[in-house]
Amino acid sequence: MEDRLGVLTDTLLKLNDQILKTFEETKKSGQEGDFYNEVKPFADRVKAASDDWKEQALKWYLTHRPKNFHSSQIESVHDHIGNISIQAFYPQTSKAKFLHASKSIDYNLSVLLESVKQQ
Repeated sequence: MEDRLGVLTDTLLKLNDQILKTFEETKKSGQEGDFYNEVKPFADRVKAASDDWKEQALKWYLTHRPKNFHSSQIESVHDHIGNISIQAFYPQTSKAKFLHASKSIDYNLSVLLESVKQQ
């Protein structure tokens, strides 16, 4: 279970980086992404990965009960990454809120990954 969770966590970290790059390109160009050809397929891919990750992370959490990580952080990552995977394609998205969510995701995934490696 830990190996699978590690792989899924790494996948979400990479997706978060891709989301951030998409956001930066969208802000620079000022052009919205095409909903059916870009936004929805990407958001669906992120949702599938984050749903799988959430299930594995909650199982791991209930088994190991780490002191430096809480189930609310799992929920937060799942919610935030789903939201910003869509917001990244719209130039009117608030930069401060977007970056805060992205950094929160990155931090929580990194903490979880480190906890998984220590088990």
